[in-house]
Amino acid sequence: MDLNKTAPSILKAKHHFEILDGLRGVAALSVVTFHFMEWVYPDYNENFIGHGFLAVDFFFCLSGFVIGYAYDDRIGKMGPWEFFKSRLIRLHPLIIGGSVLGLLAFLFDPFGGHPELYSAGKILLTFFCSLLLIPLPVIEDRGFNLFSFNAPSWSLFWEYVANVVYAFVLYKMGRRYLMLLTVLAAGAICFVSYRSGNLLGGWSGPTFWDGGARISYSFLAGLLVYRSNWIIKNGLGFPAIAILLLLAFIMPGTKWNSATEPLVVLFYFPLLIALGAGASVTSGLKKVCVFLGQISYPLYMTHYAVIWMFGNYYTSNKLGSMQLAIIIAAGVILLVGAAYLVMTIYDIPVRKYLTERRNKGLFNPRAGDA
Repeated sequence: MDLNKTAPSILKAKHHFEILDGLRGVAALSVVTFHFMEWVYPDYNENFIGHGFLAVDFFFCLSGFVIGYAYDDRIGKMGPWEFFKSRLIRLHPLIIGGSVLGLLAFLFDPFGGHPELYSAGKILLTFFCSLLLIPLPVIEDRGFNLFSFNAPSWSLFWEYVANVVYAFVLYKMGRRYLMLLTVLAAGAICFVSYRSGNLLGGWSGPTFWDGGARISYSFLAGLLVYRSNWIIKNGLGFPAIAILLLLAFIMPGTKWNSATEPLVVLFYFPLLIALGAGASVTSGLKKVCVFLGQISYPLYMTHYAVIWMFGNYYTSNKLGSMQLAIIIAAGVILLVGAAYLVMTIYDIPVRKYLTERRNKGLFNPRAGDA
């Protein structure tokens, strides 16, 4: 393959769906709020945003749509390895950054924690596994998360798995077989929800395979929405669709969670993707959507270090409702600001550097052959 001829086309950026970017940001803010609130209300049925964890399923569905849109027509030319490089450059700097922040929070949390209970070797091994996305649920002080120093990495693990399957199987799969696979994955989602009573799993060792079921359906559904062109032209705009998304997260918890949660994931989220892709955004709100889309991933991957510190502070101090509300609201705002700083100071420069190195390899035949 002549890399000099193909490189410009396979690296060319595509148009963004601004409303989908904005919805990604709304979902990220919702899951951060949920993580604060679950310390206050361990029973998520009592939490005003108790279904904020379903934001992860929305991320997965959106990812399937976006990956299909961005790569279906060019992965055949770029090949799986260039695709993997693109995904690594996009995702892994913040996986590393989030792990570093999580390690620092574990070692130097001013409000509690017991790092002295763990050997240096165990801490280093856990950190190394976090950097490489190798599940290792061995730290009790971190709730035996799959990735003790950055709990949200569990969803990135499955995102990588989905990307591998896409590169080798899904990108060349016909729509009929894709639909069949999606139906089978829907059955898996329903089984997981029936067995567990909810779709909250995936982050821990005992619920590991629940994460596989959650991404299997949602990623396939998003990809199916794109390939079937199930885009619903509408005049709702960003505020209305954002409210519709928030309704899923503030949906009251009931004894019927095992039925209502799969319904949201199976039908409601793909519908919102179709609506978001088919709506237009005003010039003023476009900037808001772009900003929300930009900070969504940095926010998601950097917030959990602070969540652990908040949890230790909350469990050792008596806080009134008003004080708690102020702390959580300020915490969310500060985390957005911190995510923006991480994005501008670390993530964007690192990705720019890696992309430039990659481009040199593509445009240099000898480097490409190597």
